[in-house]
Amino acid sequence: MSSSPACEPAGWHGQLGLSFARQGARTVLARREHTGPLTVQRPFHPEGPTGACHVYLLHPPGGVVGGDVLDVAIHAGPHSRALITTPAANRLYRSAGPCAHLTQALRVDTGAQLEWLPQPTIAFAGVNARVLTRVDLAPGSSFIGWEILCLGRPDSGERYAGTLGMALELWQDGAPLWLERARYDGTALLDAAFGLRGHCVSGTLLATPVAAADTLDAVRAVVARHSTVLAGASTVDGVLALRVLGLQTETVQRALADAWAVLRPLLMDRPASAPRIWAT
Repeated sequence: MSSSPACEPAGWHGQLGLSFARQGARTVLARREHTGPLTVQRPFHPEGPTGACHVYLLHPPGGVVGGDVLDVAIHAGPHSRALITTPAANRLYRSAGPCAHLTQALRVDTGAQLEWLPQPTIAFAGVNARVLTRVDLAPGSSFIGWEILCLGRPDSGERYAGTLGMALELWQDGAPLWLERARYDGTALLDAAFGLRGHCVSGTLLATPVAAADTLDAVRAVVARHSTVLAGASTVDGVLALRVLGLQTETVQRALADAWAVLRPLLMDRPASAPRIWAT
């Protein structure tokens, strides 16, 4: 995602690099490098020694302000199992002018399984930010990931207004599987019938590889139980995409979490084991 003259960085510069490796039957965090306000908690294995390595990403300042540049790079090595989440929502604060950039690059090697399940991102009124998430998949890898965006702060009565670019990309062996761009400039897209239809919270879940039709049916069935959200799911080129719209982050996240609980055993042959932090 390229920068424009109005989007020159002038704040925090933070980098975080994580690599997961398979050692026997166990997945370990083999490399951890960070600079600036990004780090992780100690990895742990709540599913037992053969389950996924769970890691929580931490951003101690609690949010991103204008001019910040944050780069996260995660590498799941061959046949590793990793689950990444965050202990709290990420906040994109009001900017006095400079643009903030958040780039998240995820690489999944052959036979590896990566779950990218961060807590919601809240965009404050007056935000100026660009967020790019790119996933590069090797043949034979598996991925389940979501992004949840709340525009404004509905519980505080703050309606969104700002400039926000969101990009979500899924690539396999150098070829694009899913390329998505969204620009939230002002409120037009929030209210439009072709946009968010008056909803301030949106969630997208992507999972691959999905080949069986009954997998899509199972996801649709579990999401249909959530009557307070609008949702739709489809498959394209082996990628299952689930869209959810709601008025509260909690209801959207619960719908996505239930879909993840259905998908995990079907795609990764492991029962769902929700991160403990979700219950706090």
